[in-house]
Amino acid sequence: MKRLKLNRDGYFGERIDLDATLADCQTQAKRHGWTLEEFPAGHQNLLVFHRPSSNAGSKRIYLSTGMHGDEPAGPRAALRLLEENLWPDAELWLLPCLNPDGIRANTRGNAELIDINRDYRHFRTPEARGHVEWLKRQPNFDLTLLLHEDWESHGFYCYELNPDGEPSLAEAMIEAVRPICPIDSSEVIDGRPSLHPGILRPQEWPDFKPLERPEWPEALWLTMNRAGHNYTLEAPSDWPLAMRVNALVTAVRTAMERYCAAPVR
Repeated sequence: MKRLKLNRDGYFGERIDLDATLADCQTQAKRHGWTLEEFPAGHQNLLVFHRPSSNAGSKRIYLSTGMHGDEPAGPRAALRLLEENLWPDAELWLLPCLNPDGIRANTRGNAELIDINRDYRHFRTPEARGHVEWLKRQPNFDLTLLLHEDWESHGFYCYELNPDGEPSLAEAMIEAVRPICPIDSSEVIDGRPSLHPGILRPQEWPDFKPLERPEWPEALWLTMNRAGHNYTLEAPSDWPLAMRVNALVTAVRTAMERYCAAPVR
């Protein structure tokens, strides 16, 4: 598949029917034994699916997507994952869409055009406030995977936040995605230096000072409060939607399988 060259100063690619996608997510989740929860976020409730593990000592994995409304591949990837039902023996939480208003309007921000993913420190948006109130009621997670897209990128890439120095999953995800989707091999990706094709490690612990950063994304809040190992997965949204969905699904599966197969440290 070739680059579509549709995106100029914004996302102008394929759209999805969010309501149909979320309805299908609920159908598949119920079919495969997930429980459904909702939490309030302003005028709407946001969905959470939870799947317990048969093993009391299993790892806890959190997945979210639909943070930016101009990134439709994430909710479709969530549906694919639920349909195919190929999960490791882990306790799982899946949030299929954190910004329904944005997805419906094809805007990066919410109904007030605020970028929710810059609001996890000051909580101006009802989505970030409701999300964090829900997160505070949950246990700590071992691994968090956040599904995104980037309409400016030249291929798939990921951010890794790993302050505890656990074995990295980034290289394995990049190599698994490579046969099905271009990898962004730029020396600078999203304004940050890339020391390995498709991998960004923007924060260096223990020298990193998060309180000096005025705006926090979901990934930083999670890393500081609920999980020490986080990946933000970025599909290249100037390629066909089917390819982006496949790339995100492949990266998620690879990360979960590698992580759950590793011995407990």
